[in-house]
Order: sequence, then C-alpha cells, then structure tokens
Amino acid sequence: MSQLTDNQRAFLENPFVGVVTTLRTDGSPHATVVWVDVDDDGVSFNTAHGRTKPRNLAADPRVGLTVVDPGDPFRWLSLSGTAVLTDEGADDQIDNLAQKYLGQYPYPFRRPDERRVSVRISADKIEGFGLDAG
Repeated sequence: MSQLTDNQRAFLENPFVGVVTTLRTDGSPHATVVWVDVDDDGVSFNTAHGRTKPRNLAADPRVGLTVVDPGDPFRWLSLSGTAVLTDEGADDQIDNLAQKYLGQYPYPFRRPDERRVSVRISADKIEGFGLDAG
C-alpha cells in the first residue's frame, strides 16, 4: 500500500473535487465527481447506498481517483487501488465534507431515506504532477 507524502496530503485538504472511477459489471468504466476526504488513514469519499458507485465497488473493489487543482490543471494527484466501504462515521463525514466544500454544516441535501457510506481507498499506486508524487 502506498502512503501519501505531506505535500500530497496538504493538496487533498483543499476543496478540490475529484473524479472517481469504478468498474461496471460489464467491465466498462464509470466516472463521477466526488468530494474528497483525507485523514491519518488516507483518502476517502462519501456516497449513498443504492447509487452506482457502491454497487460497482461491491462487485469489483478496484477504484481510481484523480484530483486536479482548478487553478492549475497541471497540478494533480491520482490514486488507484481497492475500496473498502463502511457505514461507520459516514454521516459525520458527509457533514464535514459539506463544511469543506460548501461552507455549510450539516450536509444540506440529506434525504430522510438515505444511508450514507464512506469509501476508503487503499492505494496501490499514487501518481501526480506539480507535487512530490512519484
């Protein structure tokens, strides 16, 4: 498992959106924009049960995530590896991500029937440009 450097971690602490890619059951890629979280354990994002990403990851846990600095498209970070889904802490995480990305707390778009899930990426490879990624 690859570990983030301090500079990579600092980059991900910015409110830059990421594009996460999962694999459909037919093997074709499915890419969507996500809010990115980083902590001492690494990189994660948040979604809801019943959506495409959790279904795809349940069938095939391989995942890719790319984050690009909107002010400098030549400054980016990309991770690929496997995903682990957990419900524990997912509600708190989406509230914290809403604060990071919208300046609002709690998450304003929560639906009463929604079950949030946190997706942690166990990175096999970390690449980037404009950072100290290797």
